[in-house]
Amino acid sequence: MDSQHWRATITAAQSGDRQALDELVAGWLPLVYNIVGRALNGHADVDDVVQETMLRAVGNLGSLRDPDSFRSWLVAIAMRQIRDRARRRTPDRLEEAPAADFAELTVLRLQLEGQRREVAEAVRWLDDDDRQLLSLWWLEVAGELTRRELAAAVGITRQHAAVRVQRMKERLETSRGIVRALAGACPDLRELTARWNGRPDSVWRKRLARHIRRCGYCGAPRESVVPAERLLAGIALVPLPAGFTLSLAFGGKTAVAAGSAGWSAKLLGALTKPAVAMTAGATIVAGGAYVVTQPPDAPPPRAEATPTATAAGSEPPPPSSPPPPPPTPSPSKESDLYGTVVDAVDRAPDPDTRPAALPRRPETGVTSTGGPKAVMQHRGDRVTLTGQGYVLVRWQISPSSRPGALVMPSWTGLKGKLFHVASGGWRRMDDPLPGAPNGYATGMGGPDIGYAVLPPGTQQMWQNEYFYLDGTVTLTQNERGCDYGLTVFPSNREAVDKDVGEGPAQGAIRYGLVRDTGTDGAPVPQYVTRSTPADPATVPQRSRV
Repeated sequence: MDSQHWRATITAAQSGDRQALDELVAGWLPLVYNIVGRALNGHADVDDVVQETMLRAVGNLGSLRDPDSFRSWLVAIAMRQIRDRARRRTPDRLEEAPAADFAELTVLRLQLEGQRREVAEAVRWLDDDDRQLLSLWWLEVAGELTRRELAAAVGITRQHAAVRVQRMKERLETSRGIVRALAGACPDLRELTARWNGRPDSVWRKRLARHIRRCGYCGAPRESVVPAERLLAGIALVPLPAGFTLSLAFGGKTAVAAGSAGWSAKLLGALTKPAVAMTAGATIVAGGAYVVTQPPDAPPPRAEATPTATAAGSEPPPPSSPPPPPPTPSPSKESDLYGTVVDAVDRAPDPDTRPAALPRRPETGVTSTGGPKAVMQHRGDRVTLTGQGYVLVRWQISPSSRPGALVMPSWTGLKGKLFHVASGGWRRMDDPLPGAPNGYATGMGGPDIGYAVLPPGTQQMWQNEYFYLDGTVTLTQNERGCDYGLTVFPSNREAVDKDVGEGPAQGAIRYGLVRDTGTDGAPVPQYVTRSTPADPATVPQRSRV
């Protein structure tokens, strides 16, 4: 939209035009969301910082003298809120994990591939100051900001901004090299990262960069490296997540402050009126809350199918208000239902029982936001998988560290199909380990160290669990209570077949188990949903497909 239109819209909003204010907020909210989201890398505070930025912008709009400077003025407000948030961080929140990795969101929502994807993932390795600057520079090279606006937002001269951007770009290129190296097959790098917890930080960035400089394999790019600014030019903004809520209600001191900034009584009154429609896929509801619904050009959300089985022992809590009755399924909708839910306890097979043949399914390969080996040791760690092929999820349960109730991981945001095809690793997690005292040294623990207790009705996991994906899905580690870790590897049918086929003759406890029926009747994993809840640990125990 041209600058003349925005100038007229801003002027109208300053004069108390409610429709103009609606358009202003809906039009500039995505820019603010991208700046804050990338600067904080999807931290749980993103929503709060976006909220405070827009609240201050709306509350002080009357003091803006030149509508042509609105964008740089708004970006400067956002950067101040980001810096204020950094100063307010308490020591117990310094290591808090992101609520939703913004690099991952960028890759998925913009469907980035190749070196564009590499740049997005490299952002994780930058320090806070560099990431804040990159959040502006990314928008500059994408055509959303000018260098003058970038410098004004940071509060420095254009010459100083050029120096800082150049230094940030150098560290970004180092980080791109780390992303490439971690996706490679260097044995020395694998040995070096054996002690790494999987979370990017400045210490490991320096260690890995030092290795890359000395390593002929990791230091030699397999293809011509395109400069980051050429890769980012023209990339669209990451769209707002559906259901994103922005509360701009005025009351008490906030209303007084807004009034003192020059707001008309007419506009303040409009902010507290009941719902009116907004443009750009947003709605303003009673009390002044902007709720982003569905962008006009986005496909409609896929309907969730009715659960095919329930978990023994617990039902999800009833909703606060009864949902509307589901429509009568049509024959075409029936084809969308697939699989048999594995919310049921199963017995361990006889150790000498060979597995059934593993059916063949198409394999074009699976990509992972965590690379070839995603280590998830803490609650909130997640990996998004995309493609067509097999995935290995390897379990490590640690009741010796912290026994108790095990909160299972969850599969969310499924688009396509996901099947549980096989279990392997030579043992179930409740199998005793050979030579262990009293046979109690199992994955599930023992009387001396305590037990890992599964939720009622949960199928026992094996050390290696294999899944087949045709689409995209996110797996989240929901560790609470008992400690556990997951390692996720894109795999292939040959590796699955070899794992489950190795039995007691090779010194293992038992053969593996093939679960795939070769049809859409294959089991789907527990705790799978096509939605993406704010906290994946709250996915109801009854699986949803």
